[in-house]
Amino acid sequence: MFKLSLCIVIWVLATMGSTAAPVTPPLELVVLGSGGPGATGRAGAGYMVLVDGDPRILVDAGPGTFARVGEAKLPLAKTDIVLLTHLHIDHTGELPGMFKARAISSNAPVKFSVFGPTGHHGEGDEATFPSTSRYIDLLFGPDGAYSYLHDFAAPMTIHATDIDASGNAPTVPVVIYSERGLSIRALAGHHGDAPAVIYRIDYRDQSITFSGDIDAKGIDNLRRLAAGTRLLVFNCVVLDPPGSRPLLYTLHTPPRTIGAVAAGSGIHKLLLSHLSPSIDENEESVEASIRKNYKGEIVFAKDGMRLQP
Repeated sequence: MFKLSLCIVIWVLATMGSTAAPVTPPLELVVLGSGGPGATGRAGAGYMVLVDGDPRILVDAGPGTFARVGEAKLPLAKTDIVLLTHLHIDHTGELPGMFKARAISSNAPVKFSVFGPTGHHGEGDEATFPSTSRYIDLLFGPDGAYSYLHDFAAPMTIHATDIDASGNAPTVPVVIYSERGLSIRALAGHHGDAPAVIYRIDYRDQSITFSGDIDAKGIDNLRRLAAGTRLLVFNCVVLDPPGSRPLLYTLHTPPRTIGAVAAGSGIHKLLLSHLSPSIDENEESVEASIRKNYKGEIVFAKDGMRLQP
């Protein structure tokens, strides 16, 4: 009888444990888009960061990420921060759709804080890029292409902040957002002639750093900002030389260097994203190259993937 009673107690305790509500992580990352500019079946670069379970921070919004938000069933009513690493189409093309979806998600006033790089006036063969504030104005300002959104479903206010991404930008991380324990820091990256920004999000002992598209000139700043981060999202486009076109090495970081940066920064987990077909076709050799320096966890991103730092 005693043995039977003991078994019943053990069963009850086990049942209670199995039905306990899951603990909501402080930070969670949803990969909305893990691809680049090519039409390869992956959405363009984009991520949603959940803070205490709420989708709060949109990091880039490449083509296809709008559909991925719906597939992931992410409610947008509390999304209020947008971090743009740079203004290439494969990182920003879905922004108007995202803003409209946010506008119709509730009747309450919408307030966006948008952060992104300063502009660049190209000379010779260099491209010209507007500043982020100018870009937002061209899209959503009084004379913008989508000016109607300012009161389409709910009053919408967009505050855009330009982060210095020039050649003279500070090399010390700048806090661009801080509220109730949530902190976001930024530092200039480098992506050819496109002004670029690296971001780090910290909340309750968790952290995620986003490299954006980055070449050799931005690596030192990435090391500084990513030091000790729980999760480093590193864009991985090219193979080790000479496996990719020479031009691409002026824009992106090869696997061997990615491993060295990850090891030198003391990160806990590495997510490879913004993946090109050449990376997809050579996953094993890419991972082997990275592991020559970095021994921690490596994950190849997929659209819809969810990760905790």
